[in-house]
Amino acid sequence: MSKPVIIGDATLYLGDCRDVLPTLGKVDAVVTDPPYGLGDKLDGSGSNSEWSKLYGEGAPDWDKEPSCVALEMALQKGLWYIVWGGNYYILPPSRCWLLWDKMQEHTSGHAEMAWTNLNKPVRTFRYARVQLASEGKVHPTQKPEPLMRWCINHLPPGCETILDPFLGSWTTGVAAVQMGRKFIGIEREPKYFEIACKRIEDAQRQGDMFIQGAAP
Repeated sequence: MSKPVIIGDATLYLGDCRDVLPTLGKVDAVVTDPPYGLGDKLDGSGSNSEWSKLYGEGAPDWDKEPSCVALEMALQKGLWYIVWGGNYYILPPSRCWLLWDKMQEHTSGHAEMAWTNLNKPVRTFRYARVQLASEGKVHPTQKPEPLMRWCINHLPPGCETILDPFLGSWTTGVAAVQMGRKFIGIEREPKYFEIACKRIEDAQRQGDMFIQGAAP
């Protein structure tokens, strides 16, 4: 585990979250999108595999199985939780699931669900998955920035520090920084970590400009 990179109110770790999490204190909320373990279901032979059709490559090692131990460690750190793909894990019954309607009925995966421990009814966010192209897609399972801002807005008042131990494309971090939250993120893949640092730096500048331009 290397030393963290600090960019404004964001603290970013390159490493395995199972190594990093024990070194961290408590946070207000864990908002994350862990591996679903769909590699064996989406992978196949060569160009016929679902991973190849969807993302142009075979199933990555990080999606071979759900990260149950790591997620359990992460959920010990927060008070409030939003876990995308929570339906692939064994989690307590929840009143509030967040649903992303991808508006793509013509293909598989019409929607994705996030498990939460929030005390509110089920909520739905409708956002066409094809719009991700305009955000600059850099990760095969990337979530839209508007979706992650919507998630953070559902957290109770006072949730100032957000942790994401499975950052991937770092969209959670970008959304958190843009919204003026403190953020802690962990990513084990160096290529995504480098992209993340750049995205967080850009988001920090945008956030600063927003604050400076706000009316007194």
